[in-house]
Amino acid sequence: MKVGVIGCGNISPVYLRVAQEFPEIEVFAVADAVSERAQECARRFNVPHVLGVEELLNHPEIEIVLNLTPPKAHAPLNKAALQAGKHVYCEKPFGVAREEAREVLEIAAQRGLYIGCAPDTVLGAGIQTCLKLIREGAIGAPVGAGAFMLCPGHERWHPNPEFFYQQGGGPMLDMGPYYITTLITLLGVARRVAGISRITHPTRMITSEPKRGQIISVETPTHITGAIEFASGAIATVIMSFDVEAHRLPCIEIYGTEGTLGVPDPNGFGGPVLLRRANDAEWREVELTHPYANQYRGLGLAEMIRAIQQGRPNRLNGHLAYHALDIMLAFNDSSASGRHIELESTCTPPEPMPVEGL
Repeated sequence: MKVGVIGCGNISPVYLRVAQEFPEIEVFAVADAVSERAQECARRFNVPHVLGVEELLNHPEIEIVLNLTPPKAHAPLNKAALQAGKHVYCEKPFGVAREEAREVLEIAAQRGLYIGCAPDTVLGAGIQTCLKLIREGAIGAPVGAGAFMLCPGHERWHPNPEFFYQQGGGPMLDMGPYYITTLITLLGVARRVAGISRITHPTRMITSEPKRGQIISVETPTHITGAIEFASGAIATVIMSFDVEAHRLPCIEIYGTEGTLGVPDPNGFGGPVLLRRANDAEWREVELTHPYANQYRGLGLAEMIRAIQQGRPNRLNGHLAYHALDIMLAFNDSSASGRHIELESTCTPPEPMPVEGL
C-alpha cells in the first residue's frame, strides 16, 4: 500500500530504512514543515515525491499516512488524515488528551478506516517470547509487575528536546507507551491507577547541539510513580522519571505464583528474556521464539497493512493506544486529585504474533 510520511525528524530515518524491508510498504511521498528535511529524507531513502502536508493528505494515490510529527500534532494530524479518507499509523503517544484521542477513534469508526499507533516493539521477538511463556504457565498466574524507566532527561542528547518538557511531554507520555503497552500485552486490560508526580527542576538547560545553553521551562511532571491494578488482579508498580542520574532497577519484571520473568527493554525488539522459577538456583536466559529481534520500527505499519488486506483488526489498533493513553494520563490525574482513577477505557490486548512472522 502507498504510504505518505509526515514528519522527517529524529525518528523518521529508522522508519524509512525499515520500510524498505517490508514488501507491504511503499513509501510514496514525504512531507515536513521544514522542506529541507523532507528533501533530505527523500534523497537518502529514494522516496519519489516530496509534497506539502496538505498536498500529501489529499493525494489520491496515498492510502496510508504515517504520522511522525511531535506529540501535540499527533491527534490533529490523525484527524485530518482520516477526514481525507486515509488510514493512519501514528508514532506514540496516541494523543496528549483523552478528548482529542476519542475524537480520532470516532472519526475512524465512522469512516471505516484503520488507525494504528506505536510502539510496535511489543510485536518483536523479546516481548512475544515473554507472552508465549506467560500463556504456557512458565511463571504460574501473574501476581504483579515492576516497570521502571529512569534517566536524567533528553536535553543531553536530543537536538530538539523542548517538547519533552511541554504539556503532552514528560517521561510518562514519552517513554511510558513502551512500558504500559507491554504491560497490557502481557497482563491484559487495566482497571484503576494510583499515582504521585512532581516537577523536580522548573527549568532545564540544553547541553546537546545545536541548541546548547538554551533554557527550557518545564510544564509537565518529570518524576512519576504509582501503581496499576489490572482486571486480572495483578498489580504493577511503575516509575517513570527524567530526574534520576543512575539506578539498578530492571526495565520490566513479571512476578508469578511459580516464578519471575525478566522482560527485555520494551524500547527494543530483542532480548534477553530471563526466567527464574521457584526452585531454580539462578536465572536462565530463554531462547527467543519469534522473529524481529533487531530494530524493526515500522513492523506495526506492515502488520496494519496485512490486517487491512485480510479484513481483520490490526494488533496495534486505536483502542489499544487509547487504553494505554488513558492509563498514562491517570497517573497525573490521581496525583492531582489524591484518589484512585477508575478507568473507563478498555481494549483487546494484541493477539500473539505468528512464530513465522508476517
